[in-house]
Amino acid sequence: MKHHPAYVMPQEDSCSASSFRLRALDLLRGLNLLSMIAYHAAYDLVYLYGMDLPGYQGLPGYLWQQSICWLFIFLSGFCFCLGRFHGGRRIRRGLLLSACGLVITAVTLLVMPQSRVIMGVLSFFGLAVLITIPLYPLFCRLLASAGLAVCLLLFFCTRDVSSGYLGFESLRLCALPKLLYQGVLPMILGFPWPGFFSTDYFPLLPWIFLFWSGFFTFRLLSGKRGVRKWPELFTRRLCAPLEFIGRHTLPIYMLHQPALMALFQLARIAGLL
Repeated sequence: MKHHPAYVMPQEDSCSASSFRLRALDLLRGLNLLSMIAYHAAYDLVYLYGMDLPGYQGLPGYLWQQSICWLFIFLSGFCFCLGRFHGGRRIRRGLLLSACGLVITAVTLLVMPQSRVIMGVLSFFGLAVLITIPLYPLFCRLLASAGLAVCLLLFFCTRDVSSGYLGFESLRLCALPKLLYQGVLPMILGFPWPGFFSTDYFPLLPWIFLFWSGFFTFRLLSGKRGVRKWPELFTRRLCAPLEFIGRHTLPIYMLHQPALMALFQLARIAGLL
């Protein structure tokens, strides 16, 4: 399985409370989204146009890739807690993200099956939101520090279930039964069938635990004081253009790859590629 770094944290309107925003989170998401676009551009240049970018296919590129998806997924869980909880609104959001994920799957299967996206990051975000909604009351009753510790432990233990074992990177705790790796539902959970291929694969395991780690981190930091007591640094305007990008990650995500492809095609026509 090859992982295409199509990472985004598409809950751009969920980092607001009733009367203010934690603008520092918008800034982080804006910066990370620009990093994602740059990584996608590098991916296209290397794999579609044959360019040699030093370090991209080695450890530096891998760390760059992981930093993008880890931060976006963590921040998405963090921002789930912000604002007043409206189950209907979040259900609509989860369904929208899931629908966008299915659109990307359909388009890639029809137009470029060699780069198909199955259970991509938007599909993950949609399911993560929908699964967290009914668990929200329970999670709010749990001790935040305990919830965070358990979720981080489970994330690291299940980090490589898609490769057939429990563990993290080169640390292999135990192999998993091959019978788990059959069918569509196991693939969504994190157990892809033999020969499965997706350039952007984000199953529920392990990523749901990183999403929930963000959820419990917010609760741990806000405590009983609520978000209104956050330091001014988190709420004051820091960089309006980046904050704007951070508030509109979903449409930018949906449009950035076609825009990159058009730009590179123009560059090729002009003899620059």
